[in-house]
This record gives sequence, structure tokens and C-alpha cells, in this order.
Amino acid sequence: MRALRMAFISIAATVASSPAGHAVSLIANGSFETPSVPAGSFSLFNPGSAGITGWTVVGPRGTDVAIVSTTFVQNGVTFQAFDGNQWLDLTGFNSNSTEGVSQTVTTIAGHQYQLSYFIGNTTGGGIFGTTSTVDVLVNGAPTFADTNSNVSATSLNWVPITHKFTASGSATTLDFINGDPGNDNSNGLDDVALVDLGPVVTGVAEPGSLALLGAGIGSLGMAGFYRRKSSRRV
Repeated sequence: MRALRMAFISIAATVASSPAGHAVSLIANGSFETPSVPAGSFSLFNPGSAGITGWTVVGPRGTDVAIVSTTFVQNGVTFQAFDGNQWLDLTGFNSNSTEGVSQTVTTIAGHQYQLSYFIGNTTGGGIFGTTSTVDVLVNGAPTFADTNSNVSATSLNWVPITHKFTASGSATTLDFINGDPGNDNSNGLDDVALVDLGPVVTGVAEPGSLALLGAGIGSLGMAGFYRRKSSRRV
């Protein structure tokens, strides 16, 4: 009985201390807070530039991306950040091609990772399109494509996105690429995070299974109780 109880405690402790309970992001500068841009304005960064802390700008020559202040206003639209004081516009300044940003992080092969970020969209202003699409490449391979099509005429509407993938090596490169058409002048990206969920393991008891295990231990205990009570009658 004691051995079963100790096994249950050990399993419960393992679940409680699992990596999912410690959401430490591996992404540097995921909210694009550095470098700081002038309040109410924006700063442009060209492909090849490492001017955005932790990130490298990628894309065709002649394009750019922009870090935008949360107080920036244009054509009656307020471009507020989702997190912090700044966000990234993947369309830059009228460049509107397949530009974006890239970051390489240290990973562990066979571990599962949770990627999350927010996409900002506005339908106002006349020049900002109707949807915002972000294409994500994992180690150069197109892997995820997500679109925010929410109607928002006077400000950015932010939609949370979450994906999971398994790392194949000791380093993983993530690219976030503009997926909007050439006449769309706004595509928001903010609060990018990557969390290690630990090894991909099959056959491990889920929390629901732990409850069943606890019920089984209780049944064994009751069975022992009834056996002892019965033996006292003899």
C-alpha cells in the first residue's frame, strides 16, 4: 500500500514540475521593444539588417519592415501594440512583398515546442487592406500560415495564434513572413514566444489517468479495509 501511494506521489510531482508549467520563452525581443522608436512614429529596417535586437530582417532587396510606436496614428486608425510599447509591421513602408524577420534559437531534438504570437489587422484607413496574413517557416520550410480577418475600422485588432512542432536539431530557425498582397500596407506581429514543452513521449499517463490511478489506490485501500474487518469477525 505504501509503495503504491509513493508511486502516485512521484507521478504527480513529475507532472507538476513539467516544462509546460514554466513558460520561459526562448525568443529574444519577442515584443519588438528594442530598439526604441520615437513615440507616435516608426523606424524602418531593410533585409540583412540586424538592427532589431535578436532578429534579422529577411526578404527581397528594396523591401523593409517597421517597428511602430503604440501611439502611432494614420488615416484615422490608431496602431496600438498588443504587448508593451511597440510592434512590428511586416509590410514596412509601401514595400509589400515577402519581407519579414528571422530568429534562430537553441532547441533539443525530439522536444516539442509551443510557438505563439499575435497578428494585428485593421480594415480602416483605406490603404491597409482587409486581412493580415503571417507565413511561418521552420528551418526554411513553409509550416504555418495564419490570417486575421476581423473587422476593425479605427484600431488594430489582435488575434492570438498558437502552434506546436517537434524540433529536429540543436538549433531551429523561425521566419515570420508577410503574406499580404501588395496593396495592403499593414500587417502586425507582436508578442512572439517559444516554449519548450519537453520530450515527445508516448504512453505517459495524462492528468486524467492520474485521477484514475488515485481512484484505483483508493479501491485497493478499501478492499484491504474490508478484508481486515472481515478477519476480525472470524
